[in-house]
Amino acid sequence: MKGYLRNRVNIQSGWDEKEKLKHAIYSSVSLRYELSEKMLSACHLLRNNIDDPKALTNKDVRFCLNTIQHEWFRVSSQKSAVPEMVGDYITAFEEVSPAVLRHIINMADGNGNTALHYSVSHSNFEIVKLLLDANVCNVNHQNKAGYTPIMLAALAAVEAEKDMRIVEELFSCGDVNAKASQAGQTALMLAVSHGRIDMVKALLACGADVNIQDDEGSTALMCASEHGHVEIVKLLLAQPGCNGTLEDNDGSTALSIALEAGHKDIAVLLYAHVNFSKTQSPGTPRLSRRTSPGPTHRATFE
Repeated sequence: MKGYLRNRVNIQSGWDEKEKLKHAIYSSVSLRYELSEKMLSACHLLRNNIDDPKALTNKDVRFCLNTIQHEWFRVSSQKSAVPEMVGDYITAFEEVSPAVLRHIINMADGNGNTALHYSVSHSNFEIVKLLLDANVCNVNHQNKAGYTPIMLAALAAVEAEKDMRIVEELFSCGDVNAKASQAGQTALMLAVSHGRIDMVKALLACGADVNIQDDEGSTALMCASEHGHVEIVKLLLAQPGCNGTLEDNDGSTALSIALEAGHKDIAVLLYAHVNFSKTQSPGTPRLSRRTSPGPTHRATFE
């Protein structure tokens, strides 16, 4: 069932040495991973039955779907996944049919995770880019722990600038204001709670709402105030419409939370902001300040 290697193109025997050298530089190192006959047959069976919900419950079709899912996650969702292999599989699926590609890319395992969830969690950003470029990913799909790939990306380890560009593309492709099903947190709240100022900036640039409340009524500003993230507090307060007067379910505001936590520098910033904008109408529901730790890798996969 494993894919196998085959040269994408063969060097023509009639080429001169210059042409061969040029080809060697640009092409000869490029290999193609192809689907096994078993995998290809399963994809064709899926294509022939993909529009018939009843057929997809057929025993033979279910067996083929299990074959596809096992192979797809083996190839795409491991920490050691090879981007070239994932790209060639995506191409092969699309050659069978665009509908097959869409179905396979959005397959979820028993924990509700898709290949995109795993690729983000493993910081396999080349693979994230390949999945996004396929233009069929459901980037807003929540796993059983309640998190979307965007939420996981808010906590992902990003070392290279090019990888950050991919994260920003992911943010722009989906709903950055979606709430996790279990606690109602947003990607912005998760990034704030972990002090990820890089992700906070990226999320704000993609339209993250600073005034959204989680199930306990907490806002990103309250979270930043409690954890003492001064620079993040400044970023949030600089956003148009940032409401520093909101109260959580316990009746606390970002200012009272900062004072309670002993973050006087943040309290000064909040006091100045609230008094400067006191002419604005509060008109926002009450919030709660406590935030859960957010998705760990364990929460992601279980």
